[in-house]
Amino acid sequence: MKIKGFLFCISLDLHYLCSMITQDQLKDILDRAEKLRHYLKIDQKQMEWEEEDLRTQAPDFWDDPKRAEEQMKKVKSIRKWIDGYNNVRSKADELQLAFDFYKEEMVTEQEVDDDYQKAVEAIETLELMNMLRQQEDPMDCVLKINSGAGGTEAQDWAQMLMRMYMRWAEAHGYKVTVSSLLEGDDAGIKSVTMQIEGQRSGEQGSEYAYGYLKSENGVHRLVRVSPYNAQGKRMTSFASVFVTPLVDDTIEVYVDPAKLSWDTFRSSGAGGQNVNKVESGVRLRYWYTDPDTGEEEEILIENTETRDQPKNKERALKLLKSQLYDRAMKKRLEAQAKIEAGKKKIEWGSQIRSYVFDDKRVKDHRTNYQTSDVDGVMNGKIDGFIKAYLMEFPVSDEC
Repeated sequence: MKIKGFLFCISLDLHYLCSMITQDQLKDILDRAEKLRHYLKIDQKQMEWEEEDLRTQAPDFWDDPKRAEEQMKKVKSIRKWIDGYNNVRSKADELQLAFDFYKEEMVTEQEVDDDYQKAVEAIETLELMNMLRQQEDPMDCVLKINSGAGGTEAQDWAQMLMRMYMRWAEAHGYKVTVSSLLEGDDAGIKSVTMQIEGQRSGEQGSEYAYGYLKSENGVHRLVRVSPYNAQGKRMTSFASVFVTPLVDDTIEVYVDPAKLSWDTFRSSGAGGQNVNKVESGVRLRYWYTDPDTGEEEEILIENTETRDQPKNKERALKLLKSQLYDRAMKKRLEAQAKIEAGKKKIEWGSQIRSYVFDDKRVKDHRTNYQTSDVDGVMNGKIDGFIKAYLMEFPVSDEC
């Protein structure tokens, strides 16, 4: 039963402050909403959107489909910022009304608190989106997982991570395609390469797969009582995650034909018996020369995604371009040392995140963000880690 201030407050004015939110919290929400309007230049974006949208109404707009699609993408990109801010403004105004109505005893304290949470979520979502301003952030991505030290236990861990990212992608409307999969000796997987792409059909296309998942680059450490250990001992295992942007036709990446070679082989695994009858699998080899050091390195990419060899070659070449773009991108980013874990060994001391099942704890060592919801994390609820990383390492305006 709600007591209207007589037991907890000695005056009506103090009673209002007994709500979980205060006048200062309301002011903070309103201030943040107004700052976002100016910082994101919403008024200017509104004019830009009207101008760009007008171009799509020209009678000959679809005569050049590729150019038309680029224009539609541009229009939607501007619109998403306007819609995001309008949502923030709406939630902030609703909170203001609820706060005023509470004084007139027209709404409950719980209703005010609920509106406050909605306003905070809307603002934090837009603030987080503002952290993704690098050219490659809106792109789809390639996510590769390699099992590390720990044998069968590590291979099982790699498969658990694969499932975690697939569940995250599913929850956020992304399409996941497995390009290559190497199964473990007894259980789990040795490695997997997945493409995580936004659903482009309709108006609800997902973007920023790379922008969000770049936070996952590095070594992930598991501590648990292993089901593969007869003595029931606590085991530590490792797996590495590599995330690179998946380039599209708008990004120019040079591939030297003289350094490129192909092999074909019979696929195995998820395709079934029919896949094994033809050499549909492709193996791409490319000799990459570091422009700074002159050192050469072989890039090896396998693709068994379909039974169509030409399509597999096309996808493998796209994956190569993504890797080459990623290398060039990381050379120009000052934050390379913070986000690139590829040169670290997959073992003790190099992990970015620890998953300790017995203690019900998952902790990111870069941001110190942690949660006790281990089951939720393994079911793809990693947004807290992603947000903490992006807020900890924001990009500068020059990036």
